[in-house]
Amino acid sequence: MQPTATVLVYSDDSNTREQVRLASGRRPAPDAPLVEFLECATPAAVVKELDKGGIDVCVLDGEAAPMGGMGMCRQIKDEVFACPPVLLLIGRPQDAWLATWSRADAAVTLPVEPVEFAAALASLLRQKRALNA
Repeated sequence: MQPTATVLVYSDDSNTREQVRLASGRRPAPDAPLVEFLECATPAAVVKELDKGGIDVCVLDGEAAPMGGMGMCRQIKDEVFACPPVLLLIGRPQDAWLATWSRADAAVTLPVEPVEFAAALASLLRQKRALNA
């Protein structure tokens, strides 16, 4: 049986969550594990799922409301023990400095471009696997 990675996707916009799922597909790269998506529409749901554990990568929408993914990223990096890597979805390339401020591990722009997104997600999954090896 092949290993499966759990990817938490936070956005208040169901279309953004769908873009993430479709851009990645079941496997973002041939050498990456199969992925299962756990969708969250509220900050409270993100914290609840992270407290349960078992999340391999978080994808956070920087444009989400009421709390953007940048603020959420900074919060979980401060509060969650062994916080999983975070891929931040940003509105403009010029917002990359905010992604750095939030301590995101990677950032891609919205709307989600499938090749760019899948490559970034696969990279974070590889890093996570290397840390756990």
